[in-house]
Amino acid sequence: MEQIAIALTGVTAIWLSQDKRENCRRYSCVFGLIGQPFWFYSSWKAQQWGIFVLCFFYTWAWLRGVKYYWLHK
Repeated sequence: MEQIAIALTGVTAIWLSQDKRENCRRYSCVFGLIGQPFWFYSSWKAQQWGIFVLCFFYTWAWLRGVKYYWLHK
């Protein structure tokens, strides 16, 4: 289940991040953040501690997008 959520939110976030329209790009961080709990859970369950730590950095990066696209507009 979590792998399907990771795939769907991850591909959507990447796809949107490369869109020419800023209105679409701004949603990439939203989908990225939606996927983060699934990443955390999956890496915790598999005891992949390097990926688990990396999840914090990805979350931080997606939050930067939220700050830029949603809070400063």
